[in-house]
Amino acid sequence: MKLRLYPRSLLGQMLLAVAVALLVAQAISAALLYRASEQRRQMGVANGLAFQLVSEPRIDYRETEPNHASQDKREIERRDEDRPRRWQRLRVEHTADNPLHPGEMRDAAREEQLRAILAEQGIEPAQLVVTSRNVSDDPYVEQRLRDTDRWRVRPDWAERDLIVAGLQRKGEKDWTVARMPHPAPEPGALGGIIGQTMIIYAVLVGGLALLLRRITRPLAALTRRMEQFARTRETDGQLQPAGPDDTRRLIEAHNEMEARIAALLDEKDVMLGAIGHDLKTPLAALRVRIESVEDPTERDRMAATIEDITRTLDDILSLARVGRPSDQPETTDLAALTASVVEEFEDMGEDVEFGETSRIAALIRTTWLRRALRNLVANALRYGGGKARVSLLREGRMAVLRVEDDGPGIPEHEIGAMMEPFRRGESSRNRGTGGSGLGLTLARAIADQHDGSLRLVNRHGPGGEVIGLTAEIRVPLA
Repeated sequence: MKLRLYPRSLLGQMLLAVAVALLVAQAISAALLYRASEQRRQMGVANGLAFQLVSEPRIDYRETEPNHASQDKREIERRDEDRPRRWQRLRVEHTADNPLHPGEMRDAAREEQLRAILAEQGIEPAQLVVTSRNVSDDPYVEQRLRDTDRWRVRPDWAERDLIVAGLQRKGEKDWTVARMPHPAPEPGALGGIIGQTMIIYAVLVGGLALLLRRITRPLAALTRRMEQFARTRETDGQLQPAGPDDTRRLIEAHNEMEARIAALLDEKDVMLGAIGHDLKTPLAALRVRIESVEDPTERDRMAATIEDITRTLDDILSLARVGRPSDQPETTDLAALTASVVEEFEDMGEDVEFGETSRIAALIRTTWLRRALRNLVANALRYGGGKARVSLLREGRMAVLRVEDDGPGIPEHEIGAMMEPFRRGESSRNRGTGGSGLGLTLARAIADQHDGSLRLVNRHGPGGEVIGLTAEIRVPLA
């Protein structure tokens, strides 16, 4: 079974469009929030470095819990030793050496940011250097970690990179060097965005689904009703208007259209009955009267003309009724149906061969499908050299009734037109090749009635010449 990722229903497509649009919007929002968070963190680092370079604090800042003043000093020290240590600001270093180690790259963006902050404080550096390095590559920090008793447990910031800023003021030879660890991402930022997205999805998509459901449910019922009316042409079971005002008006208009179509079909049936009675009766009387004609040749010609008119009238009436059949579909053995049609023509002395066949059962209107197959066989005998081959095949979920002949075929550009009413491949209408031109039209209408199709294809020989025509009625299997 093929997986379909794109929904076909209106409800599914609308929900997918909203979900994708919301996802894009949230992605953009998340990117902007992340960018703002990064800017805040970088600005915090720059301000911290600037504070150290300007004020040069001489104390170590430590993270302590509130209300330590009321607690025992030993208890405080014990807690300080047990908990993970965060960044504790080291003393500002004064050195005559350039803080930029060999092979290190300068951070131009942070230098510009720090220079602007220092300028606001009225400090114009002679030289300003900002770089990044690992704690293990910074001898000053490593030495302080080894010398200070407080660092019994290596702090977590020691596993990150340091941002090192060196300032040399005008008129001074020494460098003032400050250090801060790379800022860690803000905890919970991503989780907050995901949670916000899920809440928006639940509220917006859920509410929209309920609204669209109110619209699409009557539309789905209307679709099923239209399909039922197309099959039965009956007005029983019309829908009650429901849903929004536009949908209610659509259902009301459809109900009115159904009633008008049903009335027209009833009028057509009455008209067809009148035609069948008013024309066939005079033709039957005329057929009796021509028996008094003494010339046998002339009498046979007149009888053939009457038979031709009668067959044409039967085809016209059948074509008009095919859209509103009176018989109900029934499960039929297609192999037996095909064999019975072949036997009918064999009994009439026609050269019809029963070819490959399969045992296939299908839900069909037996009388109509038999009529369609007869028309194809009759056309093959009339235009295909007086010989026809009939076969029944299964192709996937389709039953294929195939009729082949050895005639001249049909020009490719005329195949579609040949299934239109009163179109024939032969212009004459004599007894040998006569006909109403409705056989293929009727066969196609019957195939359409079964949700199938009629297909005409020329067969070609080794040299590319046309060696016959293949006509196929394809009927879907349940």
